Amino acid sequence: MLIVADENIPLLDAFFGDFGEIRRVSGRTMNADDVRDADVLLVRSVTRVDRSLLEGSRVRFVGTSTIGTDHIDLGWLKENGIYFSAAPGCNANSVVEYVLAVLSLYAERCVLGDWSRLSVGIVGVGSVGSGLAEKLTRLGFRVKLCDPPRAERELDTAETFVDLDEALACDVVSFHTPLTRSSTHPTFHMIGERELAKLTSEQLLINAGRGEVIDGTALQERLGQAHAPLVALDVWEQEPNISPELVNRVWLATPHIAGYSLEGKVKGTEIVYQAMSKFMGLPTRKQAGQFLPEPALSKVSFTSAADERAAVQIALRACYDPRQDDAHLRYVMRMPKAEQGVEFDRLRRDYPVRRECSSLKVQLKGTSKSLQDSFRAIGFKLKI
Repeated sequence: MLIVADENIPLLDAFFGDFGEIRRVSGRTMNADDVRDADVLLVRSVTRVDRSLLEGSRVRFVGTSTIGTDHIDLGWLKENGIYFSAAPGCNANSVVEYVLAVLSLYAERCVLGDWSRLSVGIVGVGSVGSGLAEKLTRLGFRVKLCDPPRAERELDTAETFVDLDEALACDVVSFHTPLTRSSTHPTFHMIGERELAKLTSEQLLINAGRGEVIDGTALQERLGQAHAPLVALDVWEQEPNISPELVNRVWLATPHIAGYSLEGKVKGTEIVYQAMSKFMGLPTRKQAGQFLPEPALSKVSFTSAADERAAVQIALRACYDPRQDDAHLRYVMRMPKAEQGVEFDRLRRDYPVRRECSSLKVQLKGTSKSLQDSFRAIGFKLKI
């Protein structure tokens, strides 16, 4: 059996080595010749999987180790009897922790003693949006949820959904929608000139969902106008050849790595491995936990003298500080135009190990219950 796989999928040998030969290729440049003699295809979001890639090949199983499926022609796969598996929710917590880290930096910039004073509008309440809402609510934030498809489906649920304009009125607006063009509520360029005009310099816009949800040209123009909002972008239109001018105008710029925690990546591989095992009628003997190494930083300690806000910020940034990725991307955008796209992909391919908060044990000595609750809400392991 020949397995053709995106070279950036982690632990390919550990999870799939027993199934057959593994051929690693670039996901960005993968073409029909690469997969013609393959039995199994494993991809990430940078590879478009459709007729032009697979027609005439032997592929009977396609797996994407990502949450989204907008890069997959699901109808064509079904018509041709090709089994498909995604990895829903695999890196949701990684993206949630990315947003928490951005919020921490924003609260510091605004000189807020209590970051939970911020109201947060979450647009798109799937795996990521739901996880973010849960943690923010436990931390005491005021949260408003906007998800028109869910609002129509779940009329009788306890969830209360607001429209987009109400979400856009919050102090922070965070986008976590899939990319859709022909659905009842398309998300392609759902944020354009009209929506951006509503935002003020007292607000922060975060997009860690899909780049094309925001009209990049309109955003660039708005950021050049008076009273523009602060913007943190992890996803971009026309990746990897993104706009250097837009990078220069946003407050925080990262290279599509919000979901790139080691736990998230490995979980994605594990979910596809489980689906492939089921497809082949084989037992699943491997789990992500057995392959996770010891974290570089395993424990931090706070005493009763610790300031609650500062302690949470220190622990969060010990796991992840977005400013490092921001600096790397801005450096790449100063390179010659012909090199920028390649270097954008290199930042993702060679991304350093980033561990989630659950990998860090927080020791608390004589601290308040409020601080303990905050650490638990974020997901740290506590030792009291």
